[in-house]
Amino acid sequence: MNKAGERLLNGLVKENPTFVLMLGMCPTLAVTTSAMNGLGMGLTTTAVLTLSNLFISLLRKVIPNRVRIPAFIVIIASFVTMVQLLLQAYLPSLNRSLGVYIPLIVVNCIILGRAESYAYHNPVIPSVFDGLGMGLGFSFALTCIGAVRELLGAGKVFDMAILPDSFEPIRIFGQAPGAFFVLAALVALQNAVKNRRKRAGKPYEKIGSGCSHDCMNCGEKGCSSRFYDTDSESSIVKPSSAKPSSAKSSYSKSSSDPKKTAGQEDERKAKQSEESSKTDTAVQTADKSAVKKEPSGDTRAEGKADADSGGAFDPLDGMEIINLDEEE
Repeated sequence: MNKAGERLLNGLVKENPTFVLMLGMCPTLAVTTSAMNGLGMGLTTTAVLTLSNLFISLLRKVIPNRVRIPAFIVIIASFVTMVQLLLQAYLPSLNRSLGVYIPLIVVNCIILGRAESYAYHNPVIPSVFDGLGMGLGFSFALTCIGAVRELLGAGKVFDMAILPDSFEPIRIFGQAPGAFFVLAALVALQNAVKNRRKRAGKPYEKIGSGCSHDCMNCGEKGCSSRFYDTDSESSIVKPSSAKPSSAKSSYSKSSSDPKKTAGQEDERKAKQSEESSKTDTAVQTADKSAVKKEPSGDTRAEGKADADSGGAFDPLDGMEIINLDEEE
């Protein structure tokens, strides 16, 4: 349940799809003319997101990787069709208010993004809570935007009069530009709260779309251990913080001795010169052996003549004989 609670908190606060990730802006800006429309759109998306994450996680080992996106769209479209039929039967007024944005849930980037980044790679229970957390975060954001727009644009919230009759409604908040103004104001408010918590030493940064379970090398400060198991965090941080310091000290000691460094450099150069001299000697030896193995053409001819004559050696071969009696 620790991971399930972390996924719920992740979708509601740390990775809120509207205020943090800025996803699903089309329905966010279009249907939030009232709090009821925002809540209805958010709950509809929550139902589709939770059910699609459930079935995609169940079929993650069956769906081929090459056709996963069309498979995701087929699964999401099936649930969107079911939800739309239920709205037409039981909540026709809400169905008319949301209009074409209910079928457009099929291509909502929040649903496709969670299916691709989380549900397709994680077990069923965390995937269900991930979809539920993201859907509730989306519903909360749309309800807040719709409530502010309805309050300033009509003086009502959920069709109940809040402001006195003397209040003059600001009509721009009931139109498209008002959605941008309210969204910007709420995002700025959330960032102000986040910065205040950071200065107080209680940061909650957004974490990735799924824990890698590599706590030693994880740089995220908004891990679930900060909210559920604070004792385990100290046991994780202390060993990792001690290792770099020891490595750094050993490195500083070895690099702070210039004599030792110079001696190592001289030893390395001596090894290189010795290896080069061995290579030269080997090359010269190979050349000499090649010369000895390949006799010249004259030598080969003389050897052939000796073989023809029986191989006997004649000491007078090639010498001129002089007759002394004839000269006298």
